[in-house]
Amino acid sequence: MSYFLYHSIGTFAGKEAAVTRAVSDFTCHWCAEDDGQWPDAMTRRGAFIASWQRLIGAPAGSLTLAESVTGALYALMRGLPEQRLAGGVVLVAQDCFPSLHFLLAELARRIGFTLRTVAPPQGRAYVSDDDFLAAWGQDVRLALITWVTSTASHMADLDRLLDHGRRMGTLVGVDITQGVGIRPYAARADFTVGSSLKWLCGVPGAGVLQVMPDLLAECQPEFRGWFSQANPFSWDLDGFAFAPDARRFDNGTPNVLPAIASQPGLDHVLQTGVAVLGAHNRHLTGLLAQGAADLGLSLASPAEADRRGGSLMLHLPGNAAAVVDELRRRGIYTDARGSVLRLSPGSVTTADQCHDLLGALKQLAA
Repeated sequence: MSYFLYHSIGTFAGKEAAVTRAVSDFTCHWCAEDDGQWPDAMTRRGAFIASWQRLIGAPAGSLTLAESVTGALYALMRGLPEQRLAGGVVLVAQDCFPSLHFLLAELARRIGFTLRTVAPPQGRAYVSDDDFLAAWGQDVRLALITWVTSTASHMADLDRLLDHGRRMGTLVGVDITQGVGIRPYAARADFTVGSSLKWLCGVPGAGVLQVMPDLLAECQPEFRGWFSQANPFSWDLDGFAFAPDARRFDNGTPNVLPAIASQPGLDHVLQTGVAVLGAHNRHLTGLLAQGAADLGLSLASPAEADRRGGSLMLHLPGNAAAVVDELRRRGIYTDARGSVLRLSPGSVTTADQCHDLLGALKQLAA
């Protein structure tokens, strides 16, 4: 089997056994006939949050869980004072994850901001930094940057974009889902949203929201509950007070199981090291890029390796879905978006498997 799907789920050697152990251990504690269930669950949740904070260098207390990246963005947007956005512009690229655009379009109607969506020029599969900056003036109240795109693996120059955001006085958020765990990321934006899937090899439901302390202090989330409070066990109905840290973005009883099942993937990345995983990935994507050029296939991704995330996307001349089906029949797992074949080699992928994939593509093109 050859696995090229780290842009989707992600895996590592021994994943099934590691996740099974984590969930089974939690099950033993949760099902015990004693009073230790919630202390144990909260300890595990705290360990997950601490791992994420370590991974992205986030300040203590600035990160919490969300069901999804979309849920994390919603919590942040509906936690901001409405005057921050009303009457202004929110900027996003057309190649953001579509779910986020669906959300922003509705929030534009409800809050009263203009959603400005930057499209790539004809013939290019991604929005470049120059494209994005050309649409980013002082009227932009909030800019949402997709660090690495899911359709082209274009990797934004965050230093350049964040510097521009500071000059414009813009709140800046970054969706790091497709890059975290395979490229180094340090939390510097006003807020960061992400997922424990993809290169972090986790499970659905373990999204995160990270908010810098200055912005955090301004936020009063609309979706709140007992766990948003400074003291979750306060039943004073008229004395609600937000937690001083990112827990203010929590709401009802926390869902701990996705975090527990995703912890082994985080441990794998932290113990192996993003630099080691990234070096292996860059070697393999380099082989794929050269092989694609030899086959006469054009890249949907940037040609420059330092402008790509961990994936490589190829334009196929024929039926991409049929190619994916035939590769699957041969035990090579990929996927496609339209006519673009998406390839993401990771820690379980080998150079020989990359050559096998290229050989299969050559045969299919004959």
